[in-house]
Amino acid sequence: MQLMDPMEAALMSAETLVNPIHIAALMIFSPPDDAGPGFVDDLYTQGLIATDAVDPRLARRPHIGVDTLGLWTWEEVEVDVVDHVRRLHLPPGVDDAELWRLISDLHAQRLSRSRPLWQAYLIGGLSGGRFAFYIKIHHALVDGVAGMQMIADSLSGDPDRRDLKPFYAAGVHSPRVASPAKPSSGPHPLTAVWSAAGLAKSSLGFARSVVGAQRDLLVGALQGRVGLPLSAPFVRFNGRLGPDRAVVGATFELSRVRAIRVAADVTVNDVLTAVISGVLRDWLAERGELPRRSLVGLCPISVRVLDDPGQAARSNAFGLETCSLATDVDDPVERLAKIHRAMDFAKKQVAAHGGAASLALVVPNVAQSVVTALLPFGPKRRTGYNLPISTLRGPAEEMYYNGARLDSLFPISTVFAGLGLNITVYSHGDKVSFGCVAGREMLPQVEPLIPLAERVLAELEAAYGLASG
Repeated sequence: MQLMDPMEAALMSAETLVNPIHIAALMIFSPPDDAGPGFVDDLYTQGLIATDAVDPRLARRPHIGVDTLGLWTWEEVEVDVVDHVRRLHLPPGVDDAELWRLISDLHAQRLSRSRPLWQAYLIGGLSGGRFAFYIKIHHALVDGVAGMQMIADSLSGDPDRRDLKPFYAAGVHSPRVASPAKPSSGPHPLTAVWSAAGLAKSSLGFARSVVGAQRDLLVGALQGRVGLPLSAPFVRFNGRLGPDRAVVGATFELSRVRAIRVAADVTVNDVLTAVISGVLRDWLAERGELPRRSLVGLCPISVRVLDDPGQAARSNAFGLETCSLATDVDDPVERLAKIHRAMDFAKKQVAAHGGAASLALVVPNVAQSVVTALLPFGPKRRTGYNLPISTLRGPAEEMYYNGARLDSLFPISTVFAGLGLNITVYSHGDKVSFGCVAGREMLPQVEPLIPLAERVLAELEAAYGLASG
């Protein structure tokens, strides 16, 4: 057995108290021109009979008990791929809306802790011979960046390759497999003491980082770049979360986003965040629910060093910062400029003080948001943050899996009480895809978010004098 690190243990404990905490990806492929009628079935069979070593992160299950002194641990186990990879087929004649309904149902299901915490579904029956691949992995195993690296390791820029490994096989970014340890009934009783000693040694430096981050947070609040704790307005997706999920996604040309980036002299992430901000502003305004104060985004900022092989051993490597979404600003140019200033401040915060310090400041506020959402009484006027927003970057070239072209990849994250809407963006090749997941009780109809995204993107193009794509 191996002790979980603090982040992994926190994610496992949080899931025990609230809702499923897994992240996922939905990939849609077009088969190669020479594909026969059994192409998807062949891919499924190849995935089941592959003899490649399984990624070590996907070959362990969680365990906690008396034998572990009440500590969360990982237990290495044999993986039966048949339990983890399933074959589904949509009914004839259905459209992509049926696929999203299926994904919504699958995403709501909790992963079984009796085996490694991942599940995959190969789904056929889409129009034009297309097929989908939906993968979900517990957040304790990987963060968004590591999860996308795992998927990218199973893809290729060569459309003629037919020997690619399944995504669950150990790849370039897999952590090195440690030497087999001697059998043990659990962690050594002194492990906690040794861990405490290490924590004490580093506590002074960590405390200094937190104090510095607190100081900069106050400065940022005075400058209007960041909100103070519990300063976000309470909106419908900050309430109690039920068991059902609603998932939807959309894909746009990345060149449109890059053109706005150049015209506004900001980053691609700033433009994508501005699109999300505009969508939320319009969606709430159309329902008479737009608050006077700006919504506040909770933005994971990766601290992973992509070129460092040792970073692969870290399941999660990120900090958390807040970002004003400027939903109280009507002008799209001014809104984008304000978001740029807020995001620039957030990145500098994490770079200066580290991911751990940012988490130390943000997590208690997230916990307060969760508690507020769960309370059955009292006015709901303020919350910590309104929604998480993440942006992930993939390969710059078109990607293929054994000849099938990757048309779209939609990242699908997690939601929980108090933060019942999550929007994640992934760019690869010449495309950028938005993946939205929400509690169905809060947003029973998420489909209107998609045409709103196109409208907001077109508004930004018009504001900067750019021709719409």
